[in-house]
Amino acid sequence: MLQETVTSNNQEITFNDFKNEVLNDYRIAKISRECSLLGRREVLTGKAKFGIFGDGKEIPQLAMAKAFKKGDFRSGYYRDQTFMMALGELNAQQFFAGLYAHADIKEDPMSAGRQMGGHFATHSLHQDGSWKNLTEQYNSSSDISPTAGQMPRLLGLAQASKIYRDEKSVQHKTNFSNNGNEIAWGTIGNASTSEGVFFETINAAGVLQVPMIMSIWDDEYGISVHAKYQTTKESISEILNGFQRDKEKDGYEIFVINGWDYVQLVDIYQKAAKIAREEHVPVLIHVKELTQPQGHSTSGSHERYKGKERLQWEQDHDCISKMRSWILDFELETETGDILRFVESEEELIILEKEVKKEVTAAKRNAWNAYLNEIKAELLVAVEILEKVANKSINGTFINKYKNDLLRITEPTRKDVLAATRKCLRYIKDEHFAAKIELQNFIKAAINNGYQKYSTHLINDSDISVLNILEKKPIYSPEKNLVDARIIMRDNFDAILKKHDDILIFGEDAGFIGDVNQGLEGLQDKYGKIRVSDTGIREATIIGQGIGLAMRGFRPIAEVQYLDYLLYALQIMSDDLATLRYRTFGKQKAPLIIRTRGHRLEGIWHAGSPMGGIINNVRGIHVLVPRNMTKAAGFYNTLLEGDDPALVIECLNGYRLKEELPTNLGDFKTPIGVVENIKEGSDITVVSYGSTLRLVQEAAKDLSQNGIEIEIIDAQSLLPFDLNHDCVKSLAKTNKLIIIDEDVPGGASAYLLQEILENQNGYQYLDSKPATLTSKAHRPAYGTDGDYFSKPSAEDIFEKIYDIMNEANPQKFKSLY
Repeated sequence: MLQETVTSNNQEITFNDFKNEVLNDYRIAKISRECSLLGRREVLTGKAKFGIFGDGKEIPQLAMAKAFKKGDFRSGYYRDQTFMMALGELNAQQFFAGLYAHADIKEDPMSAGRQMGGHFATHSLHQDGSWKNLTEQYNSSSDISPTAGQMPRLLGLAQASKIYRDEKSVQHKTNFSNNGNEIAWGTIGNASTSEGVFFETINAAGVLQVPMIMSIWDDEYGISVHAKYQTTKESISEILNGFQRDKEKDGYEIFVINGWDYVQLVDIYQKAAKIAREEHVPVLIHVKELTQPQGHSTSGSHERYKGKERLQWEQDHDCISKMRSWILDFELETETGDILRFVESEEELIILEKEVKKEVTAAKRNAWNAYLNEIKAELLVAVEILEKVANKSINGTFINKYKNDLLRITEPTRKDVLAATRKCLRYIKDEHFAAKIELQNFIKAAINNGYQKYSTHLINDSDISVLNILEKKPIYSPEKNLVDARIIMRDNFDAILKKHDDILIFGEDAGFIGDVNQGLEGLQDKYGKIRVSDTGIREATIIGQGIGLAMRGFRPIAEVQYLDYLLYALQIMSDDLATLRYRTFGKQKAPLIIRTRGHRLEGIWHAGSPMGGIINNVRGIHVLVPRNMTKAAGFYNTLLEGDDPALVIECLNGYRLKEELPTNLGDFKTPIGVVENIKEGSDITVVSYGSTLRLVQEAAKDLSQNGIEIEIIDAQSLLPFDLNHDCVKSLAKTNKLIIIDEDVPGGASAYLLQEILENQNGYQYLDSKPATLTSKAHRPAYGTDGDYFSKPSAEDIFEKIYDIMNEANPQKFKSLY
């Protein structure tokens, strides 16, 4: 065989090497396609619940994989299975394990069955939760389903490379970066580019000039909706032409390429990678003329919305068919007149294709057996126990029916096994024998096993969890040093920036002016524009920026200017950050701290306190509500000792109030999940948080003058809340409870009520109906009077508590009205 040299991937290789590379790529593409075809059948036969596959996108993903290097990060789209296979991070058996939701991280390394197929991730963490060396592996941040939701995180993943290259203080962190040479690769479907977070991210990446390559897989449809209803001019690259860089201004490099052209795709991706990696310029690659052979997903057929001409066009332009034709037609004449070919005849490809079918079919069978046999083993144990129970119970006939029904199920689920055994337990509730105990233990073990498989890793449960960090009180000098509370924030941030070289603080107005309340005053001058920086008005990507930076080893503090503006970013917080550790079975983390401020400012758009909405959307993120700046500073110090994501809500009206300046700035710590009793009392337990506590304290003085001594408890953190159950200890003394906050009715106050009465069993100590005092159901009206009539006032608090005491003892506490 002739050993002529050719150029591939910018390297001189022999023709034989090139041929083997091409044929291996074709093999990977066929494996991926066969997985998609068989995967759809598995859903339609009921073995899997839902399928969304990467068929039609195989060839450009092969090209992308060739340019992707170890240390790089992917933040992508749920159709990137070929890319993951090309990197060696996904095989066919793992593909089907994910489709069947096999709840074992060894079988489904993407999510241990917690996500539907097509959601890909690599493992960034060791078993103990510590970081791996991310420069020695290919990295994929865990996918999410919400369209374009992967975009904000992509910005931070890319910015991390720029910071590692430009900021000397972090260049020693070589397990995260090799001099900033890493690219963040994004992928998205063309229809999803209509989402606002896509444009927000594209704009921010252009401003920051980060090494990001954005691939848009364009098959002209978004589910059933054609591009003419999705995108102006039906072309995302055309409308983004204004982002193209030139000699005078920075911007993007933009490429447009057909998705079936293997040679050109490989060339374009190599060029794009060189630009992004070396110059730190963002690149957009619009990959057109792609197809979707099986439609959008298993939930419908594309024949319903595509005409015959379009379906024929898709068949003619299928990227694998095009590559197959190119392989068969390829001929290269050498200088000596010899002809070089990839294959001598079509028969070689037919043999390869048959081998692929056998390989994927075997992988599917092995994945299904691995999934099913595990459950069958549990079923047989249950059947054996039920047989013993039936032999002993007077209701053995009924129990035997459940046992026999289980044996007849050919493809059981854990639900089938546990539902049957739990129902059988009802028949023997009044009986006593050894087999009953065995059945009870089986059920308890199965429920615990289910918890381990499906409910763990919502928050960090390792030794470095912030919940393990004990309180360390502020220390004060003998001479009382009262300062504006913002000084405590500023000086504490100064201390932690000095102490931790991987801290980055950024947000709207956070840099040059030191935030709107001067809590970062002068710190940009001291630590530079990289470590303390301004951003545009783009809340979703501020959070995404923080997520990506945190996933690459930084400790970002992302500032959203006001609590109400957090709603712009709530989707990213809820769908991405809050679920990251959970959906990767503890294999990825993003210890992002989100800083914002709220409570008591006047007006609809700056004074809302949507705490109930927040805490019920961000389970997986700690939500901290300090009553003053010393407490807030202590929370930042605590969080930086662990690796949990958190939201810290500072009191907006507290920056100019006087507080005593601690001497151990950066060192004192506010514990998380621990309430604080800030006033002893015997008549009623009052639980509140944030700015409202000052009104409670004001009302407490007036109540005391009227013979009522309230016990005031500062919640301090809402997620988690009162892990030591100190509230119920107070309730055991006072026998009365009121929750006061400025959220809407049924918001955080209802959550706290459930925590205390139900989870802490506080109901048993009540001798009066528990109460809540909240804001009105609407947003606060503007002005002093708007605030007074919209939110709880000191007078409201006094009268509500007085009424409770009046009901308990009307003789002593005469009715006010």
